[in-house]
Amino acid sequence: MFQHFMHIQRLMKTPDPLKIEQAALEALEAFLRNLPRTKIDRLQPVQSPEIGDIRADFHLDQELVRLYCEVKTSGQPRHVRAALDQLARIKRDRHSVVMVIAPYLSEQSRALCREDGAGYLDFEGNAFISAGSVHIEREVASQPKAEKRSLRSLFKPKSARILRRLLREPHRPWRVIELAKAAGVSVGHVSTIGSELKDREWLEQTDDGLVLTDPNGLLDAWATEYERPAGREQSLYTHLHGTALERAFAEATTGSSAGKLILRSYSAADHLAPFARNANRYLYADEQAMSQLISQMRLSTTEKGGNVMVIVPDEDGVFDDAVEPMPGIACTSPVQTYLDLQHSGERGREAADHLRQECLTWR
Repeated sequence: MFQHFMHIQRLMKTPDPLKIEQAALEALEAFLRNLPRTKIDRLQPVQSPEIGDIRADFHLDQELVRLYCEVKTSGQPRHVRAALDQLARIKRDRHSVVMVIAPYLSEQSRALCREDGAGYLDFEGNAFISAGSVHIEREVASQPKAEKRSLRSLFKPKSARILRRLLREPHRPWRVIELAKAAGVSVGHVSTIGSELKDREWLEQTDDGLVLTDPNGLLDAWATEYERPAGREQSLYTHLHGTALERAFAEATTGSSAGKLILRSYSAADHLAPFARNANRYLYADEQAMSQLISQMRLSTTEKGGNVMVIVPDEDGVFDDAVEPMPGIACTSPVQTYLDLQHSGERGREAADHLRQECLTWR
């Protein structure tokens, strides 16, 4: 049924406005022709501020529906909101529907349309129309590759340095140069990531600087796309436990040659928001810290039965926003701990939810 939509997707290599407007017209025609008991009366581009970019009239089971469509080259929430503002000028009756058409509309963008009483259509095949007794809805699971790449690029190690800074102080306004320096990245990279976040309405530009507007939405998306830091993993064993183990860990983290060593996952959550008991110790360490760690905690390498799980990450961003809940004990931030727990099985997800309620509640 949606072979024509696949053809349209292949045409959309670049966001050329003219090509997208033509593709939108073809997508709308394909969608309407595939509806049963439907007769298309009119379908034409109009490009008028008063009635949108495309006008279509059709009958479904003898009921008339008039469509006024605004076409956008991007279906990100910021662009969809602009389209809805444009469509708000159109006078409507019970037979009329305003519609946003874009190459791809995320779940957030589709929700914006529904809240506004507007229909939508994208080139993946997501569609919604509600007018009078006519109600048409179609959802598809697929995402275009470009959208997947764009979203995942937000959470790559270098970009994540920016996100950690923003989420650490979500209500703080940041100047671009200031944020770049704090995150240890280029000004250009901050600008690029800032634009992506603004398009998704997670960030806004104020007179005082960049400010997160939806930290929860950003964290939800990050948790969905999260990949554990790449690096060398070691399963080690120690006979120490309890107070002796905590003291050895504190000793391993002191001194100018200690390197970087922090608790992660369940072990970090034990100090931030205790919930799920886990006898193992989970750590991030850099290469410099490994030898001192093995010596101080009397660790031995083991293939099975390890109780100290260490990751030596290829990129050290996880250390950027480490916290010290008690003297001598460093652990990953609540955000990083939440992300790690979310991908640590069912029990880990329960611990993550508890930690979020305790440490990551934003208004």
